[in-house]
Amino acid sequence: MKIMVSACLLGQKCKYNGGDNYSDKVAEYVKGLEVIPVCPEVEGGLSIPRTPCEIVNGVITDRVGVSRDKEFRTGAEICLKKAMDEKIELAILQSRSPSCGVKQIYDGSFTGKLIEGKGVFAKILSDHGIKTIDVEELEERD
Repeated sequence: MKIMVSACLLGQKCKYNGGDNYSDKVAEYVKGLEVIPVCPEVEGGLSIPRTPCEIVNGVITDRVGVSRDKEFRTGAEICLKKAMDEKIELAILQSRSPSCGVKQIYDGSFTGKLIEGKGVFAKILSDHGIKTIDVEELEERD
């Protein structure tokens, strides 16, 4: 089984703040499986660290008001191509991210308020029939 995973969950320092979201649960779940780590934001050309971004009225914008929509969407397309080329069966993605959020994303106000919705990469994977799960869902799995 091939699984695509948000690179930050595997300990890669690609988060907006230069950190990671390493998850023991993900590391345990993917043992023995072929894993393709991706960070759509980095693939799209954004730096590490970078100004935090949220989806504001459908456009991915950083906290100071600069559109980063092109970079996010380009990165999502690059990572989708990898997913299709590798014939992945599942993607485990970082919660609440404007790229990888599966169930919820921040509302675009930069106040920490969450709304139901998907990040651009999670959405494009779903639109192409690739199953996505939020890293937090691993707690609910057998």
